[in-house]
Amino acid sequence: MATKKKKIVTKALPQKGKRSATLDKATAPAAPAAKTEAKAKKRAAAAQTATAPAAAHKAATPKKVSALDAAAQVLSETGQPMNCQEMIGAMAAKGYWTSPGGKTPAATLYSALLREIKVKGAQARFQKTERGKFARTQAV
Repeated sequence: MATKKKKIVTKALPQKGKRSATLDKATAPAAPAAKTEAKAKKRAAAAQTATAPAAAHKAATPKKVSALDAAAQVLSETGQPMNCQEMIGAMAAKGYWTSPGGKTPAATLYSALLREIKVKGAQARFQKTERGKFARTQAV
């Protein structure tokens, strides 16, 4: 009895994550030009309507004043050195700036004042007069 060996035929399966040749973009039929043009017009119209209200809203609302700008304004008006707690109170009373909910706005202002003095040097808007007190510089 002669036994025949069976031939095992394996088919090459496409690798994971790769497209087979039939789904390749090069062999796929091209999309009609009218559809792509319509999609492009739709996208352009959507982008234009989305930016138009935003631009109008930006022009209508004034820019929010920073704590440093408000502190500079308060120090200019008072003309005398103040500590950060006093500046925060004066800024809130005059409506220049209010804390957005932070627990220690005076500490944040203090570090911002020191950072501006250190970075800008002689061009800084503030000067430290004594421990914990700042004044507006005369040069500005």
